[in-house]
Amino acid sequence: MTIQYKRLQKHFWLCLTGLAFFSLTPALAADKQLRIGTLAPKNSVYHRQLLEVGEVWRAAQGGNAKYLIYPDGSQGGEAELARRMRIGQLQGALISVVGLREIEPSIAALQNLPLLFKTWDEVDYVREKMRAAMEKKFLDKGFVVLAWGDSGWVRFFSKEAAFRPSDYKKMKFFAWGSESEQQEIMKNLGYTPVPLETSDILPSIQTGMITVVPSTPYFALASQIYSTANNMLEINWAPIVGALIVTRKAWDDMSPAAQLAVRTAGEKAGLEMRTKARQEVDDAVDAMKKRGLVVNKPNAEQLREWNELAEKLYPRLRGTMVPAETFDEVFAHLKTYRASKGK
Repeated sequence: MTIQYKRLQKHFWLCLTGLAFFSLTPALAADKQLRIGTLAPKNSVYHRQLLEVGEVWRAAQGGNAKYLIYPDGSQGGEAELARRMRIGQLQGALISVVGLREIEPSIAALQNLPLLFKTWDEVDYVREKMRAAMEKKFLDKGFVVLAWGDSGWVRFFSKEAAFRPSDYKKMKFFAWGSESEQQEIMKNLGYTPVPLETSDILPSIQTGMITVVPSTPYFALASQIYSTANNMLEINWAPIVGALIVTRKAWDDMSPAAQLAVRTAGEKAGLEMRTKARQEVDDAVDAMKKRGLVVNKPNAEQLREWNELAEKLYPRLRGTMVPAETFDEVFAHLKTYRASKGK
């Protein structure tokens, strides 16, 4: 009796354990979460596109899938967002090259070469030529690229009027805290970088800790930078390029239907972000001008000085901020594109 009782008892617990497993499995599967971080402002075009991608994912994933967006840099700067993805606190992020290069340094070629790209068509051409190989590099590092976006041209917003490169040598520049190579290059050229996070920009320019901010017009308007730094140099220094990425683990956890749906939604979101962001550059400048922004346009001689500065920067950037192989590839693609346009 004792042996039979023990066998029955063992059988009971095995059945109970099995029932518990099968009853918990749907709950665990349904409790999927995608937590996405970004510096993009809440209710901006970028935030709205993230919401749309999230709704598509939730519908395709089913169950009680949860999609959470942390806008306005609430999860830290871009380097911090990359770190949080690596340790699993976030499953994805919409970030610019500043954060993307923490994962794959070669991406810097699309943003960190000043005055190289003259038009958005050039940016699009080079990105698409490099896209497949770039996405493979991110995949090898454990990340899946869902969308490519951009947010306008970097321009210089300063407290005082400035037209030529030498005018900025007496000013204190906001610099990304994670880009130590850029800071060294700036110092060597006679400029004063002040490493900060994005959330520190407005109070720092208000107190005088910094006096000039390289920023897109849209961000300058949304963050109110222009209200203190009310001089903008009208020069397209560099494009701000970014991407929506998720960790490979988060991707692999998605159902095949969810992966397909998110891929499609990501492509749509990327196109929408690029199109709207480019339109909003001029709109943002017009809105700021009505509120007191002064637009300073360099003349031909001053513009020549800026181009000479860029030419001086390229050898310093090659192999430091931009891997040499990728640097050369970008220049080769641009040469091909311009030749096809008779430039």
